Amino acid sequence: MNVQAIRVIFNREMARFYRTIIESLVSPVISTSLYFVVFGAAIGSRIETVDGVTYGAFIVPGLIMLTVITQSVANASFAIHFPKFIGTIYELLSAPIGTAEIVIGYVGAAAVKSVLIGLVILATAFLFVDLPIAHPVAMFALLVLTSFSFSLFGFIIGIWAKDFQQLQLIPLLVLTPLIFLGGSFYSVTMLPGIWRTLALFNPVVYLMSVFRWSFFDTADVPVLVSLLAILLFTGACLAAVWWIFRTGWRIRQ
Repeated sequence: MNVQAIRVIFNREMARFYRTIIESLVSPVISTSLYFVVFGAAIGSRIETVDGVTYGAFIVPGLIMLTVITQSVANASFAIHFPKFIGTIYELLSAPIGTAEIVIGYVGAAAVKSVLIGLVILATAFLFVDLPIAHPVAMFALLVLTSFSFSLFGFIIGIWAKDFQQLQLIPLLVLTPLIFLGGSFYSVTMLPGIWRTLALFNPVVYLMSVFRWSFFDTADVPVLVSLLAILLFTGACLAAVWWIFRTGWRIRQ
């Protein structure tokens, strides 16, 4: 394992984040505040509690996951797509470093950025609501796992995309609807029978459920089932990345 190579890639990606750190951190704070105003105040006045939790507090895990998922995908996809787009990725591939170093460097930096943004949103939420965290260690571990998993997914999208328009295609047309329909702002148990069944085919539901459990000790889906779903998704992303570098798909072709 070439640790120096990982450090160089990681530091270069983090340097981009530091150059725009004010915009990167202020933007989620403003977005979170607006969500609290719109959902917490407007809808919260009509829905007092969900599963015994005030609606304002209930939506916090969903807000965090909404931002962390989108930021993870966006950061990782752009990080690998830009050098592919301008051709500098061939210099990286010809360097004496392996696939693992490249993936760890890019995906690790994207995941760290997303974790930091998630923690900023969590801190902002405390300004608006009283927020219990039943399992703080599990909450942080799930935050890291989610950031890593969707950074891997974004890494795959960045390699798959042929241009910057395609780079936005899956996040806008696939990922965003799945997030909003995955229980970000409501409990799946609130849905009528057929819709509740259909919702269980949405992989984001399992992520939202287990992350909300870490806060309130309640879940729409059994915790072990949710963890298994997340680990399967992570494993599938790792397998896809391995196959991409082994075959050179969309990199050397």
